[in-house]
Order: sequence, then C-alpha cells, then structure tokens
Amino acid sequence: MANAAPAFLQIQDVVKDYGGVRAVSHASVAIDKGEIFALLGPSGCGKSTLLRLLAGLETPSAGRILLDGRDLADLPPYERPINMMFQSYALFPHLTVWENIAFGLKREGRPKAEIVRRVQAMLELVQLGKLAQRKPHQLSGGQQQRVALARSLARQPQLLLLDEPLGALDKKLRERTQLELVNIVEQVGVTCVMVTHDQEEAMTMASRIAVMDEGRFVQIGTPHELYETPNSSFVADFIGSVNLMAGTLDADAPDHCIIGCADVRHWVGHGIAGTPGMAVTVAVRPEKILVGRRPPGETAYNAVRGRIKEIAYLGDLTVYHLALASGALLKAAQSNVQRHRDDELTWGDEAWAHWSASAQVVLTQ
Repeated sequence: MANAAPAFLQIQDVVKDYGGVRAVSHASVAIDKGEIFALLGPSGCGKSTLLRLLAGLETPSAGRILLDGRDLADLPPYERPINMMFQSYALFPHLTVWENIAFGLKREGRPKAEIVRRVQAMLELVQLGKLAQRKPHQLSGGQQQRVALARSLARQPQLLLLDEPLGALDKKLRERTQLELVNIVEQVGVTCVMVTHDQEEAMTMASRIAVMDEGRFVQIGTPHELYETPNSSFVADFIGSVNLMAGTLDADAPDHCIIGCADVRHWVGHGIAGTPGMAVTVAVRPEKILVGRRPPGETAYNAVRGRIKEIAYLGDLTVYHLALASGALLKAAQSNVQRHRDDELTWGDEAWAHWSASAQVVLTQ
C-alpha cells in the first residue's frame, strides 16, 4: 500500500528559548488540511509563542515547521502564505470596512478588478455588505471581528492563525459568534490554528485541541477525548469541572479495579494494569454524580454521604458542594428538568452522592 500523504502542517520537535527560559519545549504535531486546531492552556504556557513561530514573528531555536511540505525556516513573515488575526483586530480606524478588507490586496499590487471581486466576496461571506462604507468605530464588537476575519481571508492564505479571536467580545456575543466563525472558516476551507485560554471556546470551535503546560504538549485529542479520557490530573482539572480524589489501588482485574480514597471506595468498571498499593487519582465529573436524600441501594462502593455546604443555581444546572467527612468538598451538578421539586435540597441538608462504575477516570499522573 502506498504511504499516506504527509499532514498539511507539520510542527517537528520545535523548541524556542529566550535566554535561559524555554517557552516551547519539543513540540510536535501534524495538522490536516482544512482542520481547525486549537492551542489551549493557561497564561504563559507557550501557546502564543508557538503561534508567533508559525507566523514567522519568531524563529525556532530548534526543530522545523513545514507547510504543505515546504520548510518555512527561510521565509520572512510577509512571504509566508499565512495570515494572522489578532485579538485586538488591528483595524485601521481611518479606513472604511471595504478599505480595511482591501488593504492587504492593494499592498500586494493585485489588479483592481481582482481586489473588487475579492472584497465583495468577503463582504458577502461575513454578511457585512450593507456596512461596507462604515468606519470601525461605527461597528459593534462582533461586526469588527468579522471585518478582521474577512481581511485575513481576503488574501486566500493557506493557513489562518487566530490569536484569542473572540477575547474582546462579551460572553453572550462570544458564544453566539463561535459557531458563526467556524462556519465561515469551514466554508472557505482554510486550515486554521487558534490560540485560546477559554476551554469552552476551544471545545466548541476546534476539531482537535493541544493542551499545553510549561511549553509542552500535555495531551492532543478531540474535545470528547480530552474531556472523557484525560491522561493526567492537569488535563482533567483544566478541561471542565472535576472532582479529583487521591487514593490507592486496592485490587486490579481485567474487568474492574477497586480504589480506596479518604471518603469513598471506588469500583471502576475496567482494569488499569496497575500494581496494588500504587498511588492513583480518581476523576469524576460533577454531572455524572447523582445527589439525593436517600442512600442508593448499594453504598459500599461509589457512594458517599455529606452535608450540603454550598449551592450554585445556574438556571439549567444546580451545582451542589457536599462537605465530606474528611473535610473535602464534592461537586455534583444536576440538570433542572423540573421547574419545582418537592424534595429540593438546601443548605445544611444531609445528602447521598453516588455514581456508576463507568463514571470515573483513573489517573496515574
């Protein structure tokens, strides 16, 4: 069989040092053509530095970056088939929407007819044709974001880089714009690498995500893989809300394992090929935990009693914080499928929390 074609964008063992500080440490990933790939992590993890390396604004200390088989090392930023959209949008305040989108095309000396055609196509794509003669200050934040995107796409780049693309928008507008932005990028068919510290944004927009910490890729996977099967306590804690319980592996078999923690014994519905006595961490997502006044039928495993210490009503969810015997807090999120409940839990109530044998993830690091 013939070998599969190499990935469109290849980051190969890239390192970036600033003096004695390593900002990016041996990063490697292959990104397919047309993919929306997110770099996700806390501030200072190296994600923005890696984006700048792709754009050519920084030079790698070691490693290679290949785009469609071509090494980008000797290409200055203005010669790379790459466009970068910044968080601030960097729109020219004295130019109209039309002129902002046309700016890069004019700098390249494109024929006038081509410029008109490309700008009109971009205005139609982002649905801003009626606002073409407005200045940036006359637009809303979401409209400015779409102008910046249209300007980035007008030159038909092979790779689009997005640096916190929705960070300047308020929460409600950001949520509404996420899928809109994805639809535009997918319609154009451009490969996209985005940087964000917002996990919900990454999981909504990206087909795959690389979680970064201290310059390293900690885990790369789909949103579902990162959420349901994190490979470490760091990823489990960074992606979504989670209960992390340190414990010891008491028994391990092919079809189950038993883990003892301070407040509860876990029966997990699969083995982990571990050694009895080894230290592990059990992760349980709050929405996988059921809470009620009465104990479940079986309380020897996957069940614990506590007292309601805090309640957060979020509309669609209610999050209960149960104080356990050890002093630890357990978070449980319940969907509010009923407007009113006769057995509503309140502050100070004793309650039982329990979960299924498939709810937990066992972490060894």
